[in-house]
Amino acid sequence: MPSTVIAHIDYSPADHTLTIRFVSGMVYQYLDVPEPVYQAFLQFREKGVYLNKFIKGKYRFKKL
Repeated sequence: MPSTVIAHIDYSPADHTLTIRFVSGMVYQYLDVPEPVYQAFLQFREKGVYLNKFIKGKYRFKKL
């Protein structure tokens, strides 16, 4: 998973929660993310571009 800003991506299919840990150490959880969106995220070459285009502003989130 090469990315200059994203260190780790995790997904819980049970509650559709996408957790993203950034290189900076900040962690965000995006809520009610459908599994196909997560799977597409994993396949997309530029993770930051995908995050900005298809996740941010589209799903509720909380900063941990």
